[in-house]
Amino acid sequence: MISRLFYLLYFGLTALLVTACANGPSQRNTLKQSYDRAAQYHSPDRNPVIVIPGILGSRLIDNETGQTVWGAFRGEYANPNTDEGLRLITLPIAEDDSVSNQVRPDGVLESLELNIAGIPLEIQAYSGILTTLGAGGYRDESLGLNSIDYGTDHYTCFQFDYDWRRDISYNAKRLKAFIDARRRDVQRQYEIEYGLKQAPVKFDIVAHSMGALLTRYFLRYGGEELPDNGDVPAVTWRGAADVERAVLVAPPNAGSLEAFDQLVNGFRKGGPFIPRYAPAVLGTFPSVYQLLPRPRHRPVLVDGDIDRPIGDIYDVNLWEQQGWGLSGRDEKTQKILATLLPEVKTADKRQKLAVEYQARALKRAKQFHHALDQTAVTPEGLDLFLVAGDAIDTAEYVSVNSADGDISVIGTAPGDNVVLRSSALLDERVGGEWSPRLQTPIDWSSVLFLSGKHRNLTANSVFEDNVLYWLLEDPR
Repeated sequence: MISRLFYLLYFGLTALLVTACANGPSQRNTLKQSYDRAAQYHSPDRNPVIVIPGILGSRLIDNETGQTVWGAFRGEYANPNTDEGLRLITLPIAEDDSVSNQVRPDGVLESLELNIAGIPLEIQAYSGILTTLGAGGYRDESLGLNSIDYGTDHYTCFQFDYDWRRDISYNAKRLKAFIDARRRDVQRQYEIEYGLKQAPVKFDIVAHSMGALLTRYFLRYGGEELPDNGDVPAVTWRGAADVERAVLVAPPNAGSLEAFDQLVNGFRKGGPFIPRYAPAVLGTFPSVYQLLPRPRHRPVLVDGDIDRPIGDIYDVNLWEQQGWGLSGRDEKTQKILATLLPEVKTADKRQKLAVEYQARALKRAKQFHHALDQTAVTPEGLDLFLVAGDAIDTAEYVSVNSADGDISVIGTAPGDNVVLRSSALLDERVGGEWSPRLQTPIDWSSVLFLSGKHRNLTANSVFEDNVLYWLLEDPR
């Protein structure tokens, strides 16, 4: 056991050091030399930048006690294997969809903290994006204590943290309030430095994964949540009034089979020392359903038969029949439901409430997908840049065993190991008629393909170089 632990620690730390050295000081100095003059140009016509992380990318804490719910696995964190930790990490299963305010976001997760046999260890998360912006002269006051040099005379980089478990359109409402507050901050700064009162301020956004979906929804609908009646709203582009450029990194625009796999099998991708999050835990997160792949692209096949795709992945009867997510009747799921619904005395009643909650989440996901996928001409003055991985085998098809509901990957295609290249592009040729030119409802201003895994694309030197160019020098 000790030798195995040493092996994991040694090679884990070695991998981190190799990653750090790959983008080391000489490369950082080269970037600074390339963009030094542009970075030193501080004027109101240079947009502030907002960084938006993806799922798992914001720290969550208990608002009452300060206990870590997500973001550190040492000390008193919310362990989902305990009753108290389970209640904290899950969202309430309530008939009125009410959500407790006990847990709140507490900053972008720059690193993931672990404690292995008493040895603290940090794995870098979003410091790649923040370091890149630091090289460009952007500065965020909340990052003043880390090793990134943001300079001393520019205050135009902000982190938007959010509760990534919740409905994405709900977080768009929070993003609107955040942008309005940051605009007032920047306007006060401009008045101090330049004597300008109520200067017009637009923002640029750099968003990763789920954060990119949040950004796209916000651009289309502003801070308006999806209507409760299930309708798909008309695209107003209200958010585009606040944003000039959006750099979307590894966006699952057509969903990801990894979300489907996690709702079926649970989550334990962070390594052997991070606890497993059961399907019934993830089943309480509306946002995970909103990451499901589109059924029109035919990614889920019955018994591996290409001519038998699952017709409606949003059908709660299908989920209940297969025992996926909150619909499981296994002992683990029943124990979780008993802990989450202690006032409900019978297993059948708890199961009924769980299935009803899941039905609402699936209906909401379908509504969200339609809201993002409907064709709408991007307004002038808004640029959308895509950064996507296209060199790693990524799940394209899964087979569902009709006898027991188990799923297995039976086909792969280029991607970043989580998001397919075609999903990032929202390529509508998938599952339909092929044509030589891309068919997508998104008006991309520019597309950059990289070789790298989903969570490492922002550490790529090509990413850094191009993002700084788009933000600092590319003509607008």
